This record gives sequence, C-alpha cells and structure tokens, in this order.
Amino acid sequence: MHWSLMLTPPRSGAENMALDEALLERAAATGRAVFRVYTWARPTLSFGRNQAARDAYDAERAVAAGVDIVRRPTGGRSLLHSREVTYSVTAPVALAGSLRESYARINRLLVDGLQRLEVAVEVASPRERSLPPSASPCFERPAAGELVVDGRKLVGSAQWRDHGALLQHGSILVEDDQSLVSSLADSVTPPQPAATLSNSLGRTPTVDEVAAALFDAVLALECPAADSLQADASLDDSTERLLARYVDDRWTWRR
Repeated sequence: MHWSLMLTPPRSGAENMALDEALLERAAATGRAVFRVYTWARPTLSFGRNQAARDAYDAERAVAAGVDIVRRPTGGRSLLHSREVTYSVTAPVALAGSLRESYARINRLLVDGLQRLEVAVEVASPRERSLPPSASPCFERPAAGELVVDGRKLVGSAQWRDHGALLQHGSILVEDDQSLVSSLADSVTPPQPAATLSNSLGRTPTVDEVAAALFDAVLALECPAADSLQADASLDDSTERLLARYVDDRWTWRR
C-alpha cells in the first residue's frame, strides 16, 4: 500500500473534519493511504459520531468560553482540541485489514513515532475494558489498546469505515486542558489527569517535530517511498462539499 504524508496548517473544526472525510473518499477512489498531522484554529470541543450530547453539553457556555463545537464522523467520546496534535489515517479497507488489524497497525506507527521523540509510550493492557458510550470525556481513562504513559492516557483514537475505506484519527495531548470539557456540561465528572508530551519530555515539542517523528515511523515501518501530499483542486472541492455537514447544527446536535 502506498502512503502519502500530509501536514496541514490550523483549520476550524468543521474544516478539519471535512478534509478528513475527503481523504477517506480519496482512499476509496485511489487505493492509497494518507497519514495526516494537523492542529485546530480555535479551541474546539468535538463529539463522537453517536455520542449523546444535546442534553449534556451547553452550547452557550461553550461560546462564552471561546470554544467551538463539532461532531466527528468517527465514534468515541468528547474531547477538547487545543493544546494537542491530531493525526488521521485514511486507507482502503482491503489493504488495511480488519478493524483489530488496522488499529494495531496504526498503533505501531504511533508508538514508533512517539518513541522517536523519547516518549515512554505503550499500549494499554487488554485487561482494560472498552468504554461504553456516554457523555463523559474521552480522556476520562484509557481503554484496552489505547496509548498510555505510566498508565495514563496520552492518545485517544477512533475509527470509522465507509465506502470501502477507513478513517482513523486521534488526539495526542501536548498539555492537559481536558478538564475544560466537564465545565461545558451539566453533569460530567472531570477526568483524571492525562499524560502529555510536555510532562513526558520535560519540554513542549513543536507540531513540526511531532509530525516529523510520526512521518519517519511511516517511512520506516510502512512505506519507504512515501511522498508528501498537498491539497489540490479535487481535494479542495471534496472538502468544500463535505463541509456543509459539519457546520450544520442538525448534525452537531443530532443526539
């Protein structure tokens, strides 16, 4: 499977989700994978695809706090995108393997990349149970297969499959500001402190540094011939078409 590497500048939550879905469509059409690294133009609270949020989170409170809101195409729980780096992987299902296989394959890239930064990251024990759907924050506690440092969650990921392709994206915390998530809800318990790159390294890495380490992992473990991908007219058109869903309150607050 051929891979491309993509580092994009900060975008709004809706634009980021639309571009990830456009890359999913591209994977289905081309049979190629993309590893993307990105950040967010404004602090943004994201809900999982099927997470109940309408009666739990307060939109006006989020506006007052300067936080945008978007709903992801993938599952999982709510999290704040602000002091973090987000990755996404899009690939054809036929070449990526089963859900379990693809998670393990992507985890291998994440672990290798983060260890290149000298982060002592590991995969959470199978003894940890999967988290049931709820309004609770994503970083409340790790589930089996998630990435942790000293037992505390560092990376939260979710995957969605459609049209013969997969999209997996996740948040790598640089600083822990996830307690803000509970302040935007009426009855959500603040999460336990999460692991962060800053605490692990004793310094704050740049986005470019994190991206370079993750891209090196792709080159080493998956595709030595991986190239750099830039948005073109076709990808821009797809992103613009898909953007309508992610700016629509009927999607954001559908549950």
